Amino acid sequence: MKSNLYKGSLSTIILHLLAEKREMYGYEMSKLVKEKSDDKLLMTEGALYPILHKLEADGIITSDTRYVDNRNRKYYKITEKGAKQHVLSLKEMKDYLQTMQNMLLPTLPTQNALV
Repeated sequence: MKSNLYKGSLSTIILHLLAEKREMYGYEMSKLVKEKSDDKLLMTEGALYPILHKLEADGIITSDTRYVDNRNRKYYKITEKGAKQHVLSLKEMKDYLQTMQNMLLPTLPTQNALV
C-alpha cells in the first residue's frame, strides 16, 4: 500500500512496535509490519531509516550497535520521552480514525429522518 496516509503513520507504527517489543532492528521492524498487515503495508528502507534517525535525534528513541551473525546490527529502543510520545501518538491516531469514520462512513437513517 503506497499512501501518504501510511507515510504519515510510520512514526506512530515504529513507536508502537518498540513499545511492544522493547528493542528491534530496522529489518525486523519492516518484516513485522509486513506480517501484521498481511503484506498490505511495506516499510521500505528509504522510508524507515530517515524516520528512525529523526526519532533518535529528537530523543524519542536510542540505538546501540551490536555484532550479530558476522555483521553490525543497530538496535533501537524507546526512551521515556518516546513512551510519552507513543501514548500521545496513539490518542491522536484514534481520534483521527474516529473523525474520519464519522465523516466518511454512511450512517443509518434515524427514525425522525424517515418520517
